[in-house]
Amino acid sequence: MTDLTTAETTDERLRSNKTLTWIIYGLYAASFIVGFTSIAAIIMNYVKRGDVAGTYLESHFTWQIRTFWISLIAAFVGLLLMIVLVGWIVLIADMVWVIYRLVIGAIRLNENKPVVEGKYGLEA
Repeated sequence: MTDLTTAETTDERLRSNKTLTWIIYGLYAASFIVGFTSIAAIIMNYVKRGDVAGTYLESHFTWQIRTFWISLIAAFVGLLLMIVLVGWIVLIADMVWVIYRLVIGAIRLNENKPVVEGKYGLEA
C-alpha cells in the first residue's frame, strides 16, 4: 500500500509541476503584451527548479531559463543597435526566436517529452 501511495504522490506532483510549467510558458508568452510577466516567470523557474529535477520537466525549465536570458541579451543588443538603425532587425529576430522556443516547448510539454536543445538555441 505504501508503494501505491508513493506512486500516486509522484504522479500528482508531476501533474502539478506540469501545470506549473504551462503557467510559466503562459507568463513568457504574456510578456509580449505585459512585459513584467517574464520576470515572474524567471523567478518561478529558479524557485521551482529543484522540484522538477530528474524529470522531463527539468529540460523545459532549462529551455525557459535560457530563452529568458538569451532573449534579454539580444534585446539589449538590439536596443543598442537602434543607434545605427539596425536594431529593429535584431529585435524582430529575437521576437521570432522567442516565439519559436515557446511553441516548441509547448508542443513537447503537451507530448510529455523533454526539450532537446541543439545549435543556435533551436531544437535538436
